[in-house]
Amino acid sequence: MIRTAKVTDLDTIYKMGRALHDNYKQTYDLESLLTKDYFHLLVYEKDNQVIGFLAYSLLIDSVDILDIYVDKEYRQQKIASLLIDYMISMVDPKTSFLLEVAVDNLPAISLYEKFGFKVIHTRKKYYGQKDAYVMEREALNE
Repeated sequence: MIRTAKVTDLDTIYKMGRALHDNYKQTYDLESLLTKDYFHLLVYEKDNQVIGFLAYSLLIDSVDILDIYVDKEYRQQKIASLLIDYMISMVDPKTSFLLEVAVDNLPAISLYEKFGFKVIHTRKKYYGQKDAYVMEREALNE
């Protein structure tokens, strides 16, 4: 089940976030961010346990995907796809999307490409010594 995160989910999200980078809790004050209109935090819950999350900001007609994570035990079950699809369904079709991803994170790049994201730029040494792609999914023209 996908739902909006609650304050009671934050400890679990911080633990998962540490897998993305060690200082996740210092980087994001999620409790404060949850009070902001532009910030959104979705969780995927199974058996009353949060096993994945997607954090993004929405400013007017642009979404910046900040983080997406699924517990290793539950990967390859389309949970990340469901989170992305849910997020896309929640915004205006004219919204564009941006994200950064490590150039060697091939599973994530493949996932994003399935949703229409394209590499538009490379940021050198964005993740320490690793480069990152900036990927964009353009707004749908109606």
